[in-house]
Amino acid sequence: MKHGKKYNESAKLIEPGKLYDAEEAVATVVKTATAKFDETVEIHIRLGVDSRHADQQVRGAVVLPNGTGKTVRILVLAKGDKADAAKEAGADYVGAEDMVAKIQNENWMEFDVVIASPDMMGLVGRLGKVLGPRGLMPSPKAGTVTPDVAKAVTEAKAGKIEYRLDKTNIIHCPIGKASFGAEKLQENFNTLMEAVIKAKPEATKGQYIRSCVLATTMGPGIKLNVAKFGN
Repeated sequence: MKHGKKYNESAKLIEPGKLYDAEEAVATVVKTATAKFDETVEIHIRLGVDSRHADQQVRGAVVLPNGTGKTVRILVLAKGDKADAAKEAGADYVGAEDMVAKIQNENWMEFDVVIASPDMMGLVGRLGKVLGPRGLMPSPKAGTVTPDVAKAVTEAKAGKIEYRLDKTNIIHCPIGKASFGAEKLQENFNTLMEAVIKAKPEATKGQYIRSCVLATTMGPGIKLNVAKFGN
């Protein structure tokens, strides 16, 4: 695969074959951000689990101390007092049957997070085929099905992210923008890694964190020394 000039320049900052400690990896990834826009810094963690087994699922949510740098559009499915509380907390869209119909009939998807009160789950179930493949289905594990929808809205706006395995047993997550600088990105990185390590299933055999790569949106990947994560 051919890469552009900027990518190749960034790649020169990374030592081939080297496994970086977290602090050095974060400091280096900031230097590789050369695009004209503020690149997102992403982490890709391969785990030694098998996501096909229910007892080896790794999924949860965590509030990054410095946020993600992204403006999050939030849809809340709730009624009555909960709907009012969600609006007050800053939800972008609030509704019930009307919002479900809008998604079903108009293929409306102008949101990044869906939060629902537990009494709405019958309604939410109708959207499984639409929201599921996009990773937007509300879930109690991720804190997006909750009686306290206002708190969930506040946390999502503050930089709460969901982490979950894909089919190849890898977690892909943003940990902020390149403009945050190394210190803030390091705090976000530490918070996410602690959460993933804490979520280790009891059924895991052998090495839990197999590999970990940091990269900006347009930049090359930096491999981390995973031995430091207490496997």
